[in-house]
Amino acid sequence: MRTTLNLDAEVLAEFKRRSAETHKTLSRLIEDALREHLSRERDVAATKPVEFPIVGGRGLAPGVDLSSNAALAPYLFGTPGEPAGER
Repeated sequence: MRTTLNLDAEVLAEFKRRSAETHKTLSRLIEDALREHLSRERDVAATKPVEFPIVGGRGLAPGVDLSSNAALAPYLFGTPGEPAGER
């Protein structure tokens, strides 16, 4: 199907460059890009937000370093002598 589009000059130049590099037609590249964009939009629309439960607590324990997995391990999994459930 034929149609006319007004494209930004830089965008068109990039598509032409890629067309030459990949030996694909300009129409094919633009069509592929549009299909990919539409597919991503569908994927985002189909993704439901995750709701995390809110529980009461006293906040972050003193000395807990949230930027270190190793530092969090004893709080999550316990230590050999002290299971996490007993903290």
